[in-house]
Amino acid sequence: MRHFFTAFCLIAGLTFVADAQFRSIYTDLADTKCKTVELSVDEGGSYRGVCPGVAGFKLEVREGDLRQTIDVITPGRRKFELTFWDVSGGFSAVGPKAEWRVKGKAPVALIVRLNVNENPNDWRKVTSYLVVTKITRNEICITDIFLPSRTQNTDARKAADTAAARPCKYPK
Repeated sequence: MRHFFTAFCLIAGLTFVADAQFRSIYTDLADTKCKTVELSVDEGGSYRGVCPGVAGFKLEVREGDLRQTIDVITPGRRKFELTFWDVSGGFSAVGPKAEWRVKGKAPVALIVRLNVNENPNDWRKVTSYLVVTKITRNEICITDIFLPSRTQNTDARKAADTAAARPCKYPK
């Protein structure tokens, strides 16, 4: 009986520790996986699509003038604009997936790839940033931007896991 109780306490303790760890959940940002809210081909075109997120959150992908950004929509329908076009003024497109960093059941951060053509004379040259956004009760904003590197993904995850304590870079 004592061994059973010890084993139970050990398993319960490990479950609690595992629950306190960060994990990633991926959701789609592709227009085929999101609900189109607005689509226009006039004057360079525009697009708005609402994509499913986690824990009641949604992401709205917006495009205008060949630049994309994301707004985070909370379960209470509050919208936070991330203004990715402040990261770079070049033509841009978000990656096909959003990585939500989750602790327990609640998202604490979001990581999105932003592919930017920063040289208008060479459309093939693209810089692939990782943009980290903190998600707290009162603030949802960009805290970190990572340039391409061998450790870009790992660095972005580490920053995401501590993003709640960081100041907002964008929007200001």
